[in-house]
Amino acid sequence: MIARRIMVIGCSGSGKSTFARALADQLALPLIHLDAEYWLPGWAQPPRDVWRAKMMELVSREAWVLDGNYVNSLDLSMPRADVVVFLDLPRHVCLRGILLRPLRYWGQQRPDMAPGCIERFDGSFVRYVWEFRTRQRPRIMRALSTFAKNAKLVHLRTRREVRAFLADPAFLSFPKAA
Repeated sequence: MIARRIMVIGCSGSGKSTFARALADQLALPLIHLDAEYWLPGWAQPPRDVWRAKMMELVSREAWVLDGNYVNSLDLSMPRADVVVFLDLPRHVCLRGILLRPLRYWGQQRPDMAPGCIERFDGSFVRYVWEFRTRQRPRIMRALSTFAKNAKLVHLRTRREVRAFLADPAFLSFPKAA
């Protein structure tokens, strides 16, 4: 079976957007950046019911590469995924990723971000990344065992594994989990 719905999850700064873009290009699948769908101008958050309705619409599409892991909607996205790619990289790698990001995009909107969300330095975001392994990762692992039972899990732990996965043409075909 050729995967038609692929989730890319992991800590901020792990390279989800870059990986998802490369995967979508190689598979000729539509790319959905959840940050671009979630955030409102000025980094405002949508009401929970509005976000969940939007997520239901996004994941009901026939094919996609979904970049992002909004924990409060994994129950909607994971059951629809054929494959979940978990970029489970070390804390220092993710911290480096988010700390370099403002240098590259300072005062601009990133290509994978919602309109009106200008790149900035945010101490609470650094804390979120620092605490990801102890706070968010356990929630993701529970969601994987609960909601992604029919999806193939690809668990990548290093940049080398990420590069090898993208370079290996065997990734184009995934048998669905039994």
